[in-house]
Amino acid sequence: MKYFLILFLSLLLTNVSAAPSKDLWPFWQVHNNASTKVIDHRAWTSLLQRYDHATKQGINLFAYQQVNVADKKKLKVYLNYLQSLKITTYSAAQQEAYWINLYNAETVNIVLQHYPVNSILAINISPGWFSRGPWDTKLLTIEGKQLSLNDIEHRILRPIWQDNRLHYALNCASLGCPNLQREAFTATQLNTMLNEAAITFVNSSRGARFVDNKLIISKIYQWYQVDFGDSENSVIQHLLKYAKPGLAKKLRAVNSISAYEYNWQLNVYQDSKS
Repeated sequence: MKYFLILFLSLLLTNVSAAPSKDLWPFWQVHNNASTKVIDHRAWTSLLQRYDHATKQGINLFAYQQVNVADKKKLKVYLNYLQSLKITTYSAAQQEAYWINLYNAETVNIVLQHYPVNSILAINISPGWFSRGPWDTKLLTIEGKQLSLNDIEHRILRPIWQDNRLHYALNCASLGCPNLQREAFTATQLNTMLNEAAITFVNSSRGARFVDNKLIISKIYQWYQVDFGDSENSVIQHLLKYAKPGLAKKLRAVNSISAYEYNWQLNVYQDSKS
């Protein structure tokens, strides 16, 4: 009995800490770069600018508890609009921005449906004994196909675009996660926004920091090491690409990573009126 209990706990911890691998869903590879159609993300930007707050600590926090009924409806209308599109007929750039915004907007929608919670991990609606959080539940329907958040990240965005900067764009409603941007991603601003998001996170204490000359970095680089070159040295080289001078100097002086950390606490904004 003791053996099975240890095995159960081991499997549970492994499931929580491990990230899904890339598993291409070929259907979503189709795109039309001759298309001039533009997806309207203004509703999402409007909601972000109202409820997503930049703080002095450099962490963007979302005021879930302040979102009124009318704005919750606007979010659902936006999500329904995105799901109504035949996205495979759009250009690749329009699609990439679409999937990022859809992922982030649905994440906020999920938290709003279950708030108050201390962590998105507490929204345990995914199927399976060893699952935690909402990521494996089929919550979206696009072109007649049901999708989960994990489908968007690991079966569409990561395998199709092969861009590790996507990890700085997708937000999982946690303090340890890269910021939820205060405006929607768009095809025309995508490259600029991805670079800015990478620079912001890498140079924050959530991305990389030193304690007694030992390098401590986000678990994102451990979970998705394969996306950053699949070695500690390649992760350090990636950090150097976006590091500001002070951090870069310290990074050049190390050749190993001492620890990984991540804070799953909800990225909720609180003020004196809350």
